[in-house]
Amino acid sequence: MTTETIAVTLPAEVLRALRARVAAGEFASEGDALADAVRAWERERKERAAHLETIRARIRRSLDDPRPSLSEEEVDAFLEELHAQALKTHSDEAA
Repeated sequence: MTTETIAVTLPAEVLRALRARVAAGEFASEGDALADAVRAWERERKERAAHLETIRARIRRSLDDPRPSLSEEEVDAFLEELHAQALKTHSDEAA
């Protein structure tokens, strides 16, 4: 693998965390830790893109299907349940 040297400026807390991971033996060097972070960042970006494409495909299928998948009453019940869950989650997080 070809390598290049770059200079980066990092916040002190990020640098401390980076050095702590190296000191703990998780990585051989700061460069290895940063390379791993970039790989993880790229994996996450690809996963988000794939997830977004899955959502877009579902939307396309839904728009292309002329039949309603739920009745108005079912949609109302679903939205009421979703709202109740959101309220409960919010109140649980606030506690």
